[in-house]
Amino acid sequence: MNSIPKIEKLKFPIGRFACPEEITKDHLEIWKKTIREFPKELKNTTENLSATEKNWKYRPDGWSIKQVIHHLADSHINALIRLKLTLTEDTPVIRPYEEALWAELTDGDQDDLQSSLKIIEGVHERWSAILENLKENDWNRMYYHPQHQRLFSVKEGLGIYHWHCKHHLAHIEQAFSYKGAFNF
Repeated sequence: MNSIPKIEKLKFPIGRFACPEEITKDHLEIWKKTIREFPKELKNTTENLSATEKNWKYRPDGWSIKQVIHHLADSHINALIRLKLTLTEDTPVIRPYEEALWAELTDGDQDDLQSSLKIIEGVHERWSAILENLKENDWNRMYYHPQHQRLFSVKEGLGIYHWHCKHHLAHIEQAFSYKGAFNF
């Protein structure tokens, strides 16, 4: 029997995002808390990493821990911009980006994590300020994502990024548990 989990489990250690059929105020409170607390949780998880550990991958052909952290900065910058566009425009079409290619750029592969951790801290602080002050009808405002070819509400977007935070923290923890086994 193979001791390495199947690739799907390695890609999605907490499962794929599944939006609740009805998003309640309780969901929103939990999700807002994740956005508010994520930077501290990420920093605590990664603050004492060695250069070797930063390069550990969470799965075969996956990103290293440092690429995951730089990706989180890129992704969450985009999330804040998408939220602001949605709150200030009538059903904007957001712009997707090639996250895998961004992860290969020089800034996505740096050993120094501080700039990305600072970005995440600042973005999440501003994101949280907006989320805490949304009016009831703001949660239902929509944006169109051309990659998925559908509309998303602000509240569904928040659920996705709650999942995204947990998803990538699980990737980092998974990389710790495999201790470089996928770096071949």
